[in-house]
Amino acid sequence: MKFLTLLQERWQAVSRREQRLLLGALVLVFCAALWWLALAPALATLKSADRQRGVLDAQLQQMLRLQAQAQTLQAQPRITLDEARRLLEASVKPLGASAQLVMSGEHVSVTFKGVSADALAQWLTQVRQNVRSVPTQARLVRGAATGAAGSTTWDGTLVLNLNLR
Repeated sequence: MKFLTLLQERWQAVSRREQRLLLGALVLVFCAALWWLALAPALATLKSADRQRGVLDAQLQQMLRLQAQAQTLQAQPRITLDEARRLLEASVKPLGASAQLVMSGEHVSVTFKGVSADALAQWLTQVRQNVRSVPTQARLVRGAATGAAGSTTWDGTLVLNLNLR
């Protein structure tokens, strides 16, 4: 209370012109604070909403494609371990001597030497779709040489698990 009384006395002591200037300054400060604390962040969010919606729509479409792909893979009939091994051996043949298989029970180790990135990506896609297996371990390094048309080659080992249960 004492502070308010002191403030009122001080206000009365100031001239009418100074009171109007102080009120104007207070209104200006209040408007600036309102803008920076309430309106500017809301407008920035509103401006970026379309861009964010586009990004989220693209993510949703990607998720829906992945869901459809997963459902397609789940709908395929199960294959036996022998069938998986046969399909895996067949998938490596087009790579020639640059890929070698070592089978040990349900684990298959595939060693690559100088395989192009495109061929490796196609092989991984084929293995995922036909054999229904993905690498559980990967040790790949970029090869020193480049393949045909200047593409990068890869050396290394991928380990696949053929646990088809």
